[in-house]
Amino acid sequence: MTDSPAPLVAVIVVAAGSGTRLGHELPKAFVPLSGRTLLERSLDSVFGMRDASQVIVVAPEDRLDEARAIATERAGAAGGYLDVVPGGNSRQASVERGLAVLRPDVDTVLVHDAARALTPSTLCDAVVAAVRASGAGVVPGLDLVDSIKRVDPRGTVLAGVDRRELSAVQTPQGFPRRMLVAAFAAATEELTDDAALVTAAGFPVSIIPGDPLAFKITTPWDLRRAELLLATPADPAGSPRVGTGLDVHAFDDTSELWLAGLHWPGERGLAGHSDGDAAVHAICDALLAAAGLGDVGGVFGTADAALADAHGEVFLRETLRRVGDAGFRVGNVSVQVIGNRPRLAPRRAESEARLSSILGAPVSVSATTTDGLGFTGRGEGIAAIATALLVPAEARGPVLSWEA
Repeated sequence: MTDSPAPLVAVIVVAAGSGTRLGHELPKAFVPLSGRTLLERSLDSVFGMRDASQVIVVAPEDRLDEARAIATERAGAAGGYLDVVPGGNSRQASVERGLAVLRPDVDTVLVHDAARALTPSTLCDAVVAAVRASGAGVVPGLDLVDSIKRVDPRGTVLAGVDRRELSAVQTPQGFPRRMLVAAFAAATEELTDDAALVTAAGFPVSIIPGDPLAFKITTPWDLRRAELLLATPADPAGSPRVGTGLDVHAFDDTSELWLAGLHWPGERGLAGHSDGDAAVHAICDALLAAAGLGDVGGVFGTADAALADAHGEVFLRETLRRVGDAGFRVGNVSVQVIGNRPRLAPRRAESEARLSSILGAPVSVSATTTDGLGFTGRGEGIAAIATALLVPAEARGPVLSWEA
């Protein structure tokens, strides 16, 4: 359970398909893609959303335990609103089973195919925003670039089709909850997707721009295409990645100060669920951002009792593990502490050595004041800004090596 506010958004991740056309012995969602399953990669997109969400994974009945283990690991601190349910005998039936476990407060529902494993989190966010703005169904779509022909069963061309009137739709597809539930209740036949079901029930659905990375992995070539995208410099996941992080904590005179990985006896402490190390939290934020894994708040929520008073090393090591699972290693990190106290210069080398030994990569630490301006200038707290460089795990080079 979690003490955080109940989510208003739910995402049903459909992962119960057999994947016959993929030609693989495993169900599609459990097929590996560059070392991680399609389900893992699709869940990373979902858990990277801005909105905390109830995530419902609909999986094959004989793989519920495996699906639950994968989803729980990818969820991290967000796992308090995670459900895994068995799929039905069709996609439509599977989505309906997901709808049956929606939390009471949810008002917006996204339905997403696990087979669209490279979908950016930003596309999910865009769908949620569009549903809220319009109060109607929203699906992402791409313009067609090929000429389209209508043909008969023998393959004879009957007529051309104006592609300006067509869109190649993707997922996640989003809807007001009441609308989607009503459409499923009124359904009398199997339709190809949720938007078709909602439209058939008489509700409006609009298109927003989709993303080429949200393509559906259906055939062996689709899987190869995804592998190439993850492996080549043309794709962000195959080239160096840069992320930034920011964290702020107010002073707390009842706490001891932990900052930049070090204990500072005699200095004012920082408020926080953990030890309040703003510099370490900013570093974690930057690393997670570079890997496309969300942020500190989403991964290490304050609802996790295990993190109460935890020191920065706990956060750094878990972040490093997640970055490694995503196929990256740390190139280097720079973090700047902003505040009047403590004076960082006398212990800068100690801090850099400590943080570098944990991350296995060079970490540079600097500090500045704001000349009396703002909350840091008034002595109300400390801020930290970090930048992190990640490189593909298989990349090697002496410039990025580090020995503690």
